[in-house]
This record gives sequence, C-alpha cells and structure tokens, in this order.
Amino acid sequence: MTLLGTAITEHIIHHYGSTAFLSRLSDPFWFQALGSVMGMDWHSSGITTSVLGALKRGLNPRSQELGLYICGGRGRHSKNTPDELRNYANRTGTDGESLVRASRLAARVDNNAIADGFQIYLHGFIISASGEWTIVQQGLNDATGLARRYHWHSAKVKDFTIEPHTAIVGHPQGEIMNLVASPASPAQQAILEISRMRPVSTLKDFQKLRMPAHHEVRAADVDLNRLGAVLAVAHERDFRDFASLLLLEKLGPRTLQSLALVAEVIHGTPTRFADPARFSFAHGGKDGHPFPVPLRTYDETIHVLQHSLEQAKIGETERVDGLRRLERFVKAVEERNAPRADFRKTVAREKTISNSLGGRTVGRRERNERGSTQLSLF
Repeated sequence: MTLLGTAITEHIIHHYGSTAFLSRLSDPFWFQALGSVMGMDWHSSGITTSVLGALKRGLNPRSQELGLYICGGRGRHSKNTPDELRNYANRTGTDGESLVRASRLAARVDNNAIADGFQIYLHGFIISASGEWTIVQQGLNDATGLARRYHWHSAKVKDFTIEPHTAIVGHPQGEIMNLVASPASPAQQAILEISRMRPVSTLKDFQKLRMPAHHEVRAADVDLNRLGAVLAVAHERDFRDFASLLLLEKLGPRTLQSLALVAEVIHGTPTRFADPARFSFAHGGKDGHPFPVPLRTYDETIHVLQHSLEQAKIGETERVDGLRRLERFVKAVEERNAPRADFRKTVAREKTISNSLGGRTVGRRERNERGSTQLSLF
C-alpha cells in the first residue's frame, strides 16, 4: 500500500501539483476510492488509518523532493502532531505556530463544537512546503460502533467557526448541535455574551457518504455502466490492444483493468467517485471482498507507475502521459454505450483466477497454486 499510494501521489503531483493532491484528499469520495484501489476494505473505517499511514511512510522520507509531509495519525500518534508540525516548519520556513493552532482548532471543533456523539481518535495533518494543508480526522461513536470522518482544506477555510469543513461523512444521527454551521452564529454570540446560556440546537445538512452496513461488495454499490467500460477496455481485444498501446506497454488484461481504475483515481474528475466500491475491482480487498488481493497484478501496477515516473524524470513522458490517455479512452468507451458489467460473472472470474495471480487476504488461509495451504499475509 505504501508503494502504490506513493506512486499514485507522485503521478498526481507530476500532472497537477501538490495543491490538487491536497484538494483531492479533502474530498471524501475520492479518499474512499483511493483506499479501495489500494486494496482496503471498501467501506471500512480502517481505510482512513491505513491510507494515511501508508502515505506517511511513503511520502515523509521524500518530503523535500515531493513537497508534502504528513503529521499525526491514530491514537498516541495524533498527540505528536504539534511537534511534527514545528519540526517541519523549521525545515521549510513556514509558520509552525500557525500550523499548530490550525491543528488544535480543527480537533476542538470536531470534538466539541459539533456535538454528534463522535470522539476524535485519529488526526492526520497533511502539509505542503508552501504551508497549504489538509486535515483528515475520524471519530468513533462508542454506542453504535460507527465512525465519522471530517475533512478540511486550508484553501476553503475562511473562518474556523463558520462552515470550515469541505465535508463530514458518516451515517445520519438525527439532530445534532453544530456550532460552526452558518445558522449557529447567534448561538456563538450568545455563548460569548452569556456563558451560562445553553445555545439552541441547530441542524446542518453535511455532504454525506453513506456507507452501507453490509461488508461484502454488492452490485447495487457499483456503477455497472462505468465498470462495464473498464472491463471492455481490459478484456475485449478490439479495445485492449489499443489501450495497451496508449501506455506503450504490452499489458495483460488483468493489469490493464487495474491500471484503468488507478488512472481514474489519478486523473478523474470529482463526479467520478460517487461509487467508491467500483475501485475495489482494481486490486480486490484484504478481507476478500469482492475478491482476494491479486499480489502479482498489484506489483505490476506499481511497476508501471514507478517506471513511467522514472522515464518522465529524464524527459520521456510518453508512459506517464499514457495513464491520462487511458483514463480518457475508458470514458470514451463508456460514452459509446459499452455493455453493463455482469457483476456476478465478474466476481466469479476474479475468484477463479485468484490463485494464479497470488490472491491473498489478511487473517485467512488461502490455497496457493500447488494446492497447499499457507497463512495469508498482505
């Protein structure tokens, strides 16, 4: 996950810059799609911890080169955020105390000013060399066992007390007291003027990513028209040969399927990520849904991404630009009314070829190519 997440990040920075990457991280649908394409459980709260942890391991050692640094994390790691921000600020000449203030204010807003029953246990602070930042926080409701994620982007924050979020995502919990909603300004003033007065509860309709309670991937979770275009490009010869040519690589259909979805994560527009479950058809899920992670395909995807970046650094941009051409090609096939994906047949095919691709899950025993069993590790 560290290798793939870092390679995807590098491609986005190469084409669009660090601001675009921070903006995408603040989009909950894109964030969920990124976690899915990296092989995480498509609707699990663990996506947040795993994606931020993988990116922190991959980006921080190269922060000077890439211009991005990730602070904080889950539990005790979140408490290190102020010191990590100050250290980074000392190296880059940014205002460390201003960054620490932003970090603390975001945590207090989401923990205290929004009384929604969720307590923050994860705080990720992603910062660029210019001082621009994105914050991703996650809270847990002990009573329900559900998680809620809070996204911030400094470019959108005009005032920490008035609509500072890019999104808050989670299952609706009924009426909540939200003191940073625009209608809550009178309540804010009342608190300042009469500290003992109880503010009036207010409603706020946040952008929601309503993840279902079921663990497996179902046909209803996926845009089958869009998945159908990806499968057509990957598996129908008329499309596959041309798609491979776009990348100047001789790619098998399974790798091409993964790369088509990765290319969309890198180059796709925000409207393309309303069904993040679709991106689990790139590399499956570590829980085996919709199928085990095909490690050989996973490694081939990383190789194509890394090799294209290496070529771009010496001025040969054909391969790195090929991913953008592939993303456009898939959309063109989609617009030609490509057949809808047959969900059951697609999942069945993936499970049939899983062993040949080194399919693995976490915490389960899978049979390898020779039929013996081994503990699966991802």
